[in-house]
Amino acid sequence: MKESDSAEPAANAGSASSDALPVGDLPGWTQVFAEDFTEGDVPLGGFPGPIYGTRWSENYKDGTPDTAGQKQPKGQRTSGYYPSKVLSIHNGVLDMFLRSENGIAMGAAPSPIIGGATQRPYNSLVYGRYSVRFKAGPLPGFKLAWLLWPDSKQWPKDGEIDFPEGDLSKAIYAAVHGLDASGTHVTEVLRPGAAFTSCIPPPPSGVPGRSSSSLMENPLALSLRSCRTSQCTTSCRPSPA
Repeated sequence: MKESDSAEPAANAGSASSDALPVGDLPGWTQVFAEDFTEGDVPLGGFPGPIYGTRWSENYKDGTPDTAGQKQPKGQRTSGYYPSKVLSIHNGVLDMFLRSENGIAMGAAPSPIIGGATQRPYNSLVYGRYSVRFKAGPLPGFKLAWLLWPDSKQWPKDGEIDFPEGDLSKAIYAAVHGLDASGTHVTEVLRPGAAFTSCIPPPPSGVPGRSSSSLMENPLALSLRSCRTSQCTTSCRPSPA
C-alpha cells in the first residue's frame, strides 16, 4: 500500500517479481504498508494476535451484520462478520475460511493498520496504490468487496471504490460510486475479464486522474470485506463446515 508524494506519479513505476513482496518506495510514491504473513502462524480465533496486532485489525466483532444481514430483522439475520470463525494465518497466507454454521453465513472484513491507528479508519488515505495477491475457490453465494470507504461516511457523496468485487464463482469486476453534477448517485463498473480463481495481483487502485475528482478530495479507508451475497439463499450456501 502506497501513498503519493506528488499529484503526478511516474507512469512506469516498475514491478516486483511474481513471488517477492514489493518492498520500498516507487518513483513518486512512498510505501506505507507491506505484509507477507511470514512472521508466524495464527489459528482460527486468534487473529490478529500479538504478531500482527499492530498491523491488522479484525475491524468487526463476531455477529456484526454484513450488508445482506443489515436488510434482515434483528434476531433473524442469517449472515454477518465472524472473524474468530473465519480468519487465520498459515504458510504465509491470510486464510478467509468462508462458510456457514447453523444456518449463518460467516464472512470477515480485516483492515490493515497505518500509523498506529487504534480505531476506524485504520488506514485513511486520500489516494494511493493498492495491490493484493490472492486466490479464491469458486464459492457460490459468497463474495468479495474489497473497498475504499469514505472516512466521512457520507455515501455516495464522498465516493466509494470497490475492487475486486463479485461472487466468488463468477468474474471479478470493479465499481466506483459517486455523484454526478446534478447530485445523482452514479456507478461506473469496470470488468477486467479475470476469474476469482485466477492467482493475479490486482492493478493499482485510486491513482490520481483515474477516479472522479470528488473521490480524490476525500480520505478513504481500505477494508477487505468477504461475505454472503445479498442474493444468496440457503440453497446457494456451502454446507456447514
